[in-house]
Amino acid sequence: MAMKKVIFLIVVLILPVICFAESSESYIVMDAESLRVLDGKNINREKLIASTSKIMTAIIIIENMDLNQKVVVDDVILKAYGSSMYLEVGEELRIIDLLYGLMLRSGNDAAMVLAQIYNSTKDFSDEMNDYAKKIGMLNTKFVNSSGLENEFGIGNTSTSYDMALLMSYVIKNPIFLKISGSKYYQFQSNKKSYNLKNKNKLLFMDDRVIAGKTGYTKKARRTLVTAAIDGDKKIVIVTLNDGNDFNDHLSLYKKTFKNYKVVNVCNNLKKIDDPLNLYSGYSFVYNEDCNILLSKSEKKKLQIDYILYNGINLKSVENEVIGYINFKLDDTIIYQNIITIKRKKRLFNLIRKWLYG
Repeated sequence: MAMKKVIFLIVVLILPVICFAESSESYIVMDAESLRVLDGKNINREKLIASTSKIMTAIIIIENMDLNQKVVVDDVILKAYGSSMYLEVGEELRIIDLLYGLMLRSGNDAAMVLAQIYNSTKDFSDEMNDYAKKIGMLNTKFVNSSGLENEFGIGNTSTSYDMALLMSYVIKNPIFLKISGSKYYQFQSNKKSYNLKNKNKLLFMDDRVIAGKTGYTKKARRTLVTAAIDGDKKIVIVTLNDGNDFNDHLSLYKKTFKNYKVVNVCNNLKKIDDPLNLYSGYSFVYNEDCNILLSKSEKKKLQIDYILYNGINLKSVENEVIGYINFKLDDTIIYQNIITIKRKKRLFNLIRKWLYG
């Protein structure tokens, strides 16, 4: 009987971890606030990302165009294949309606129309790559707005790390968040009515999930990028080439939200030491709300050190950065707080202010 219990525990506790490791070729769990990697595998491996590319398409349009502008669909959509809104040539609708079709139904036809109407001298894929660099996506290459591969198998490539950076960026935009997190959307064009349902099943499986984008092609296989909030914890998860992606995201959210808590690591800071007395007459100032996600074991291992600059011209340095507080795990900086200074209020000045106002 005891042996059966041991075997049962092994199956329950270990088998799901093994299955997940096998089901996802690349995955990442990222704190969306600090951008710290909490868990992952092959996070910098470049892979085809399929329709998760549409996250970039959406944010470029949202940040640069009038979403109530009406557009007329032309024959560019005749080149579209795969997932679709089923737009018709000559159909008139608003840009925001195209965005809902892009994100909820993963419409490749919507992606093509949006790229064509984008008001820029650049090719849309060039704009996508410029945005990627701005966000810090150093291992990403976009060739189109949809994520489809061409006849030579060439498509948009990225890494789970880069796509987590992108998702952490876009969920700060309330319009993107509203569109991507909508379960349903209805609208009317000049030709027909649309009733859209989001392909991201996680929105229907867990109320903490706030946004996401699915993707699939035969070469990329299943790709999924999602974000979820639990209290003051905001997490982004990316899986690339994962046949069990929805369940894997749920499992990782459950594990992460359970094991990590937001900790104000500045609560117990020691007095900043000034051994050379460089800043006599000044007080050190730093942000006292240093909230980061930590597990129990990480909280115990957290290291803190201070770096102060030498040779500062104190006449011009007030309120400027004169050093850093570094918070480290295994000698890796996971959070950094800047140090500034301000002149101490002397008793004479306080009395004078009290007397004369």
